Amino acid sequence: MAVILTFFFAHWFLSLFFHTFFLHRFASHQMYTTSKGWERFFYLSTWFTQGSSYLVPRAYAVMHRMHHVYSDTEKDPHSPHFFKDVWGMMIHTRNIYNAFLTGKNVPDAQFTREYLPIWSKLDRIADSMWSRLLFGAAYVGIYVVFAPSFWWFLLLPIHFLMGPVQGAIVNWCGHKYGYSNYTNGDHSKNSEPWGIFLLGELFQNNHHKQGTNPNFARKWFELDPTYQVMKLMNFVGIIRLNKLMVEVEQPLKEISNGKKERVA
Repeated sequence: MAVILTFFFAHWFLSLFFHTFFLHRFASHQMYTTSKGWERFFYLSTWFTQGSSYLVPRAYAVMHRMHHVYSDTEKDPHSPHFFKDVWGMMIHTRNIYNAFLTGKNVPDAQFTREYLPIWSKLDRIADSMWSRLLFGAAYVGIYVVFAPSFWWFLLLPIHFLMGPVQGAIVNWCGHKYGYSNYTNGDHSKNSEPWGIFLLGELFQNNHHKQGTNPNFARKWFELDPTYQVMKLMNFVGIIRLNKLMVEVEQPLKEISNGKKERVA
């Protein structure tokens, strides 16, 4: 049992880290710069940790940029407010993602104007069916050898779809449940204390207020674990965090008449 739990949580958090650190904060928003060598290392690590659910960085980034521009409108690739359940939202998101990859849908120029990390040779391998099947077979093999009972095999679908599952949780919960520090004109929420299990990704309201801020936490009780790792990487010179060009708007607080005002 210990092996299965260790494997599950290692897969969950490693996949999630490169999801938020590389796909989200670098590919989509360029919150930091790094050398080409480190970029390739992060690219490769994203494939290795996501495995059978690997998401091609350029397609992910384009779709996420659309999400910010069209947040919680009908053009949003994954707003939970237009679907009956999370599965319907995931299918819709996957269709848009595939259309970008195959060229059936050419994204508007505003979503490809900024830098997109591209490693075509790796993507051909990582996004292939045989690569996904090999990773899936490896996951099954670990469970066959170490699972103490058949019930543990029910965790396998999460391994197979790790990246999309994590993205669906963030977009569904992060735009439906929780509290707001800012008025962004959408339904984005902060879902603390559960955000710790998504490495800062559930601070959606904070992130939608300022998409280029690498720290998704704002209040004293909010913690963005990924940002703490990024600060360490910045300190040792692996990455270089970009300086914010715009001050973060102060959070809102309730006052006696039921309205909100800025915190001084």
